[in-house]
Amino acid sequence: MRCANRNDKFGVPSKEPANVIDVDAVAGLSRRILGPEYKSLPPRSWGHTGESFLATSPLLSEFTTPVLTLDRARLARNIAVMADWTERAGMLLAPHGKTSMAPQLWKQQLDAGSWAITLATGWQVQVARAFAVERILLANAEIDPVALTWIAAELDSHPTFEFYCWADSVATVREMDRILATLGERPISVIVELGGPRGRTGARTIDEAISVACAIAESSRLTLAGVGGYEGALSHDRSDAGLDAVRTYLGDVAALHRTLDGRNLYGEHAIVTAGGSAYQDLVVEQLQSLTTECTVRTDVVLRSGAYVAHDDGFYSHISPLTSAHTDAPLSAAMHGWARTVSRPEPGLALLDAGKRDFPFDEGMPVAQHVRGTEILDSEAEVTALNDQHAFLRLPAENAAALPVGSVVRLGLSHPCTAFDKWRLIPVIDDADSHDPRVVDLVHTFF
Repeated sequence: MRCANRNDKFGVPSKEPANVIDVDAVAGLSRRILGPEYKSLPPRSWGHTGESFLATSPLLSEFTTPVLTLDRARLARNIAVMADWTERAGMLLAPHGKTSMAPQLWKQQLDAGSWAITLATGWQVQVARAFAVERILLANAEIDPVALTWIAAELDSHPTFEFYCWADSVATVREMDRILATLGERPISVIVELGGPRGRTGARTIDEAISVACAIAESSRLTLAGVGGYEGALSHDRSDAGLDAVRTYLGDVAALHRTLDGRNLYGEHAIVTAGGSAYQDLVVEQLQSLTTECTVRTDVVLRSGAYVAHDDGFYSHISPLTSAHTDAPLSAAMHGWARTVSRPEPGLALLDAGKRDFPFDEGMPVAQHVRGTEILDSEAEVTALNDQHAFLRLPAENAAALPVGSVVRLGLSHPCTAFDKWRLIPVIDDADSHDPRVVDLVHTFF
């Protein structure tokens, strides 16, 4: 298949970190007035700014249950661990901002050297631009006319803004061309998305993906920026079969990029992007060599997002950055806290937290300890969540260990569905202390 290359007339994106975010806008979040619309904040905080409330050194015990917390030291360590890991691997990091939708955390990630922020919807891009994030990867196709029109205008009015999105079909490219026909001057940078069998979006064969790349290269409104995809949809564990599926897929991503490079479809620069928070090691294994072996200048961009908070569930078992695999592991920085409100049976405790408070799609919360006492019996298990209740089963003979009114710390699984239940998340100084001090408040935008 032959197709024209029109990308040589477009500028070359910078490889340097886009450490640009509106510091004043982020700082302004601490000056927002607090009130009962923010779940679990103590009534004495209402009417104060977050800044003035934090100046009173509040303790976690003043907050109502249930409450989600982030551990300050663990957050900082996780951000540093991933920044160091990607740098040593010779890759760029564009953390998935949709995990937290928290500009305060995006700033910390950018300050640590992240090359860009990845997002998943046009609206999320608008939130990021409201905080002046200068380089954004939209790991999705964008064919919504309202959103794409806004993005085109944003690119024209802000020359330093870099934006990338995906396309997985010629139909997607044609729809983008149709919407952009009379808009803007700057082209939209588009990444060809390759999918996999039983995966999510993405062209299902390399030949299909080449057709998409040709359509992009021939467009006067788009520029071919690279290839990418998401390997996490192809496996859910680290079994031999699961790892082989991921390796095969990433090998196909690499082969697609080499093919496009060999056909001279790129301009002066291209990116190859993959990577959730489960198989980063395989992304390095399969893609890192592209940075030195291709004709076009190639950067491999990792898009991990869950690492910022990590967890005590899914990612604690599947991530390569755990204590079982590295001397510098990630650690769970998010916890749930819930109160025992009922002991209707000897082997059952009902906690005041449910589906509206904590994630459950990648595993139930894990009871870790009662505040101020020892770790709970290893047989204690959350077996079900209702909207506002958790069913904690434990040995009947240990009934006295969890009286009504006791507060349980819960380990959680899957940061992406933890953050989205909270508009304001207290950050504590030490999740292991008897009564942690609240040292910050993180605003989310969902």
